[in-house]
Amino acid sequence: MPRALVVVHETDPLRQRRIPGTVLPALAEQGVDAEIATFMGGGRVPDPADRDLVVVMGSAHAAYDDSLPWLAPELAFLRRAVDVGTPVLGICFGGQALARALGGTVGRAPEPERGLVDLDTLRPDVLPAGRWMEFHYDAFTLPPGAEELSRNAVALQAFALGPHLGLQFHPEITPDVFDAWFESKPSDVRAAVAAEVDLDAVRAELVTRADELADACRSLVADFLARADLPSAA
Repeated sequence: MPRALVVVHETDPLRQRRIPGTVLPALAEQGVDAEIATFMGGGRVPDPADRDLVVVMGSAHAAYDDSLPWLAPELAFLRRAVDVGTPVLGICFGGQALARALGGTVGRAPEPERGLVDLDTLRPDVLPAGRWMEFHYDAFTLPPGAEELSRNAVALQAFALGPHLGLQFHPEITPDVFDAWFESKPSDVRAAVAAEVDLDAVRAELVTRADELADACRSLVADFLARADLPSAA
């Protein structure tokens, strides 16, 4: 059975299981055993050489904030994964960290994207076009040698390099994941976001499109495993 390491940016065990959203069942449906780990709080993370693939989830932190004590070890981990040929799927912050590990850069986006957004694709066999969830203030550049898969007026949205896939959006999104993003935030932070974005409307669309979004994540994960030469073990 293929083994995946899912890197999250949470220390609470319950939140660690919630944040990956539909990625975990999508992996399970493909016969992949997923283990959750974090670099935060001094967490110990296995060598990526001992796993068949790595998934790095999002974070409220900036992937260019080198004052974060856990960021340098996480970037080193990703470089190690690339060096030993362990496929990496990076999601939002994870995609930004992967871009840095591959030689790209990360900085502030010209404007934030928050909500479901229609994205086109240059490679539908790798990344299906569709309505994907965005919630980011930063953006990555295309790493050297990588292939651009999707871009809109705000940011590069996806790239591939060999078996590795970096995404700016959140294929894992569910209403519960959306709730988890805000539960740990101070009330003033949530209020500041709510002043600019109709969070209730965003959540309502997530509820309406829950099955569609889960199917899209399932397809994306299956395609990633196939491209990484990790066929379903189901």
